Amino acid sequence: MLIIIGGLPGTGKTTLSRLLAARLGAVHLRVDTIEQALVRSGLAQHPVGPAGYAVGYALAEEHLRQGLTVIAESVNPLAVTRDSWRDVGVRAGVAAIEVELTCSDPAEHRHRVTSRSIDIPDLPLPDWQQVLNGEYEAWDREHVTVDTAGDGPQDSMNSLLQHLDRLRLTLGR
Repeated sequence: MLIIIGGLPGTGKTTLSRLLAARLGAVHLRVDTIEQALVRSGLAQHPVGPAGYAVGYALAEEHLRQGLTVIAESVNPLAVTRDSWRDVGVRAGVAAIEVELTCSDPAEHRHRVTSRSIDIPDLPLPDWQQVLNGEYEAWDREHVTVDTAGDGPQDSMNSLLQHLDRLRLTLGR
């Protein structure tokens, strides 16, 4: 299964993806990690553009073809990136579940963005104004939405697991 996790910076994508990967024994692919590796290699500079996503798609497909569950984590701001992640699942012959994380409380969201620490050396984190001004297209198809406002990471993961369990029943897996 391919679980595609997207959402604005500061909504809890990395925290939730790590918890979910540990719980499911899944591979966690983080586009931020890929992009920063490209920058450190000297092959790119920020903003990296589509290269980090392209590497992520290739790695996800490789792991899926090996029978592994993959959690692909990125802002995933554009319909074209969302379509590309879904195409990975199609090519690998697995179900692809799209998840958008939100934080409906603007004060909490801002606090998360402005107070988080860098866990990837030299990764530039966006400030609150950049988050507000960043390009982010509305999702135009059915997907799972998890609002992390007011919830701890474990509560958000439990909510996502409930959605995934329902989808697995629907998909017959």
